[in-house]
Amino acid sequence: MALVLSAFYAQSQIHKVYTGKEGRKSCEITIYDSGYVDVVPQFPGGDRAMMKFINETRRYPVEAYNNKVQGRVVCSFVVYPDGTINAISVIKGVEESLDREAVRIIQEMPRWMAGTIGEQPVPVSCVLTIPFRL
Repeated sequence: MALVLSAFYAQSQIHKVYTGKEGRKSCEITIYDSGYVDVVPQFPGGDRAMMKFINETRRYPVEAYNNKVQGRVVCSFVVYPDGTINAISVIKGVEESLDREAVRIIQEMPRWMAGTIGEQPVPVSCVLTIPFRL
């Protein structure tokens, strides 16, 4: 059974995020949405490789499986210029154990190819749907 994975990205353009104190200075970064960058971040190997990774990494939570809970968890995250993923959050959840599993899967992902403006890598906000089907 093939699982459908849909990846889509946020629609607004730029977010400024306060990241706390760096030394004595306040640190604020600009995070771009995919519609604003020249090259969007990409999982290494593309969408097929990402689907394979998700299918191999996903562990259906026992309680959700026993209760026949299924659905699609929509998460947002930021791909930084070095390809690391941070700031993962659930935008639209299904059930707590499935939501946690979706976040875990994203945390386990390898570094992505960074999004760029011109040739400059920039932090980009992304949205990804992780399906859970019985």
